[in-house]
Amino acid sequence: MELKNSNKTESFLQKIAKTFVRRKQDWSIGIYTGESPFKLSSPENIQNPVLTAKDVTDITAKFVADPFMVYENGTWYMFFEVLNDVNNRGEIGLATSNNGFNWNYQQIVIKENFHLSYPYVFKVKDEYYMIPESYEANSVRLYKAVEFPTQWTLVKTLLEGDNYVDSSIFNFDEKWWIFTTSPQGNTLHLYYADELMGNWIQHPQIPLIEENLNTSRPGGRVLVWNGKIFRYTQDVEGNYGNQVRAYEITNLTTTNYQEKAIDDNPIIKASGYGWNKMGMHNIDPHQLDHGKWIACVDGYQIVFVFGMAQHKQVKNMTKANARK
Repeated sequence: MELKNSNKTESFLQKIAKTFVRRKQDWSIGIYTGESPFKLSSPENIQNPVLTAKDVTDITAKFVADPFMVYENGTWYMFFEVLNDVNNRGEIGLATSNNGFNWNYQQIVIKENFHLSYPYVFKVKDEYYMIPESYEANSVRLYKAVEFPTQWTLVKTLLEGDNYVDSSIFNFDEKWWIFTTSPQGNTLHLYYADELMGNWIQHPQIPLIEENLNTSRPGGRVLVWNGKIFRYTQDVEGNYGNQVRAYEITNLTTTNYQEKAIDDNPIIKASGYGWNKMGMHNIDPHQLDHGKWIACVDGYQIVFVFGMAQHKQVKNMTKANARK
């Protein structure tokens, strides 16, 4: 009698274990506007998010995130991470807009045999460059548009030999600067160079920040505005992708570094409902001709995915029942 019931239980488990439910972060991209790069919100005239995984047409996508954008000849170009559902690898996607609010997905523009994300795009004179996160390649890689916006080629490895993530580049005081983070120890690094393609030097004060989940990781474009420098940081304490804070860099030289918080409150954060219910972690603000600001941002909610369990999962469940 005992054996018979055990066999029935095992058969039942084998049937129900063929399906499973799991939680996942569903990231998507929105547009915020406001009076300053530190006071931004979802505008009433559009429906966020403006881009989701469902908009991607050339691959099957799990999500879209990490948006950066530029404006050229009347068109907005947005670059972002597309997580490929087949190989679980990030690739760089492109979308365009005539007004910054209504976006059309175009295509994947950069893919490698390693993960790519955080496509920090910027312009130098008449040329466009990009530093996508490439931590799996153990380097910070500089790409150049050979035919903007769809064709890019690797032109130089700027930094190598460490596990750098979310590298953020900017030009100030006739020098180039890069913030980048090592996830080990949540450490913020800073490097500088006289030329973009030149020799990059480690700042003597690094690590600038260490063992701090609130401020060590870059969270968007470094803004040089009105002669001042501002950086955005991901606050990942407790959960990844909580909110974004802003800091003003008050002293930046090849020997000194100081910063102060813009506000005790985050610049963007979880809304509590909808597409960004659980959190936000990236922002790229741009000032418009009339003085107001527009920014591409990302956010996530938790969704439940139903699927078929693998054979190993079924065996593990039946073995676990046998041990009870």
